[in-house]
Amino acid sequence: MGRLGSDDRRGWLPGNAGRDNLGCEALLNEETDMTGADMQEPLKVYWQPGCSSCLKTKEFLLANGMEFQSINVLEDEAGFKELEKLGIRLVPIVARGSDWANGAVFRDVAKVAGFEWGGHDMLAPDELRDRIDGILAAAQRFAAQLPEDRLDDMLPDRPRSFRELAYHVFNIADVFLDRVEHDAPYTYEALISNLPPEMKSKEDLLAYGIAVRDRFDRWWKRDGRGMNFDQPGKVYYGDVSLHEVLERTGWHAGQHTRQLMLVLETMDITPDGPVGDADFAGLPMPREVWDNEKSFA
Repeated sequence: MGRLGSDDRRGWLPGNAGRDNLGCEALLNEETDMTGADMQEPLKVYWQPGCSSCLKTKEFLLANGMEFQSINVLEDEAGFKELEKLGIRLVPIVARGSDWANGAVFRDVAKVAGFEWGGHDMLAPDELRDRIDGILAAAQRFAAQLPEDRLDDMLPDRPRSFRELAYHVFNIADVFLDRVEHDAPYTYEALISNLPPEMKSKEDLLAYGIAVRDRFDRWWKRDGRGMNFDQPGKVYYGDVSLHEVLERTGWHAGQHTRQLMLVLETMDITPDGPVGDADFAGLPMPREVWDNEKSFA
């Protein structure tokens, strides 16, 4: 990855130094044992607004009674440099001293924080498939309602446009499909969801959404039903099963679909077929839609 300038804010990617479009998960820390000195250090969470994993990580720690220093790396220069010193260029990160974990894997987060976590019950793969299909259908409806002249408006406190948010929802499922259909590397760079240059119009965006949903349906009918979801997920953010990756595909896309509804509501547009708790039943959705510290204003 490229070196970072002290004041540049253009995204932590090779050849695109800075911190605007930070990743929403981090590479997995090597297995380490916490020392007594480490446990005396304050627990810190590095995050950015609108990041589904960042919000979920903060809520997870709060639900388990953990106090922590909350560091928005898009606003906190000192915190940004702390993360840089750890050699990490993505968020969310949970750190105590020199030990850290990515926020996408709660068992690692709990270890760094210093408490036991027994995991949670996951929906069966066929139920997750149904949730994902419903989420993609909802995202298609909401994207269709976005005014053409507002597509490049920016989200609050986050360098991501409305157009990019909608694309990201579909791309989450597309990256999962590349992994299970072609064994393609499941990388941070793939999930950053940069718009391809040929996607210029709203019509292009909506066509992509339809294509991804159709592809997901074909994959499930052909391979998904009989797939071994206990196999390793082979994703960049940690040691997880494919079942966990499928679940994450659902709630990650679902959270950003909720944000699409929020975008429409701020423009006084009533979402077409709004989604709610029943549509996300069984998914580990964050409680808040945008953030627990930043309002969507």
